[in-house]
Parts: sequence; structure tokens; C-alpha cells
Amino acid sequence: MFGDLPEVLPSKQPFWDRPGVLAEKALVESSFNSSYSRASLLAACAEHSGDWLFALPLASCGLHLDDEAVRVAVCLRLGLDVCSSHECHCGSAVDVRGIHSFICKKAPGKIMRHQTLNDLMIARSFSAADVPVTEEPSG
Repeated sequence: MFGDLPEVLPSKQPFWDRPGVLAEKALVESSFNSSYSRASLLAACAEHSGDWLFALPLASCGLHLDDEAVRVAVCLRLGLDVCSSHECHCGSAVDVRGIHSFICKKAPGKIMRHQTLNDLMIARSFSAADVPVTEEPSG
């Protein structure tokens, strides 16, 4: 009766949605006027890009994000404005995306986070090798 249709039609909704979703995605991608916007979309569409949203908020393990950290993470992921334009204390201009904070040598907390991660990874590596580890006291 319907010669063009396959004998067994797929019963899964994604099969039927795929052409429309791909068309809408192409329309959105073609509307970008900057490589930053395109990169934000591609990063958000990447497999496992939203997995951080499923992390359990365990403060004792350092896995607790306050509201401001979540706001900034979501803004960065979606390519939204993070802050208002201003001048950094290093003298550089900061745009509304706030990306300068990733490269600023004087970014508050950057060195502390780096050192904490290094200490944690080094201590865990030695502990895994059954080498006794004693961390230096702060100060």
C-alpha cells in the first residue's frame, strides 16, 4: 500500500526526532557570529560535558560548589556573560566573559588551588606506592 515506507517502522522516538533536531542544530550553528559562541555550543554538546552536574556535593572531599561557583560554571559552559567589563588588578581589561581570570598571573586563589592539587596528587601517588607521606605545616 505504501511502497516508500519500510515494512517495519522504527518505534523509538529518537529516530523520528533526529531529522528535526539536526535541522535545528544546523540553523543554530549557522547563526553564530563568533568562534567563541560556536565553541561554547560544541563544548556543551560534547559527550559527558554535563557530568559534573551529577557529582555528589561532598564538602569533606572538596566536591561542594557554592551558588556563585555553579553560576560561573554554567555561564562559562553556555557562553553567557559572567561579569561586567572591568579592569583587573593586574592592569588588563576583563570582558564580560571573564576569561582573563584563567590566564591572569595575579588571579586570587589560582596559585593556592594549583598547589593544593599538586600536593594532593603527589601525596596520593606516594601513598599508593606505600611510601610514608608527611605534609609540611602551613606557614
